[in-house]
Amino acid sequence: MRGTTVLGIINKKGAAIGADGQISLDDTVMKANAIKIRRLYNGTVLAGFAGATADALTLFEKFEAKLDEYSGNLARAAVELAKEWRTDKYLRRLEALLAVLDKTRGFLISGNGDVIEPDDGILAIGSGGAYALAATRALLQNTDMSPEKVIEKALLITASICIYTNDRIKIETL
Repeated sequence: MRGTTVLGIINKKGAAIGADGQISLDDTVMKANAIKIRRLYNGTVLAGFAGATADALTLFEKFEAKLDEYSGNLARAAVELAKEWRTDKYLRRLEALLAVLDKTRGFLISGNGDVIEPDDGILAIGSGGAYALAATRALLQNTDMSPEKVIEKALLITASICIYTNDRIKIETL
């Protein structure tokens, strides 16, 4: 997915998710202050998207409905969304990735049916995902910063490398 960076962290110090604000269309910045993360399920779940905006908004709604259906069980809601996304003839055309987390677990969800729980509690998606992941790992290994501060620093590093990521960062914490 080109055009954004979303980064989430879950560790013993807490949980947070952040994203840059840039929306790109081909090689043009169309918007600089977009909100790509949101709180779901009475503020107990954080989610972010990379990909087509309209598709992501549809997936947010579907995911929140799954959270309601499964009483906030993040893992079950993620698996059920991935199954529906992969098999539904309309949903399977959606082009986006979701990063979702609560205070204890996080998952990357794709339309291919992937539900991935990273071993290290770091969720990174979008065009700058690899840069953000590398920066986050380095910061977590070499500093004592909170998840929120690590996300801020890692996204700023990513914005200095990835042309589809800017420094207008939004962060939510649990």
